[in-house]
Amino acid sequence: MPKISPLFLIPPLVFAGFVALVAVGMMREDPDAIPSTKEGQLPPRLHPTGELPGIPGFDNATLETGDVKIVNFWATWCAPCRVEHPNLVKLSEEGISIFGINYKDDPEKALAFLDELGDPFEAIISDENGRNGIEWGVIAMPESYVLDGEGRIVLHFRGPITQRFLESTIYPAIEEARRR
Repeated sequence: MPKISPLFLIPPLVFAGFVALVAVGMMREDPDAIPSTKEGQLPPRLHPTGELPGIPGFDNATLETGDVKIVNFWATWCAPCRVEHPNLVKLSEEGISIFGINYKDDPEKALAFLDELGDPFEAIISDENGRNGIEWGVIAMPESYVLDGEGRIVLHFRGPITQRFLESTIYPAIEEARRR
């Protein structure tokens, strides 16, 4: 009987490992979602690289006090940011503090965007070089974070806040943050 080389077992073992990884990934609540390593933590230190003229800025101390708040990374060149903007305005009108981080954008265009669509932000900082985005784990615009009263991240959401997502995820995250 011929001897079977142990190298013969490597391809089936690699395939079985791949199948196991896919199976574990499919058991997640939303297999398409990229998990955030920031939830439950204080956000990284902010590094403002500029301000929008006539609009107040903010820092980490602002985020670590008060009530529930949302931090929203946005840009004028981002079409989904325009889609979610009415829902940010709605949240602001409902009394939720929203802090904006204008990502790699032109300040004049940002001001024109807010003049056209309304300004839901309590304060805004500019992230001209993208350093905050990198440190916060942002991979695409828009991205939002729900923070509790101590500034801990309760939810990190990638994508536009649609009406459906507002109802199914943002409002429950706000309520969870209020209970903390």
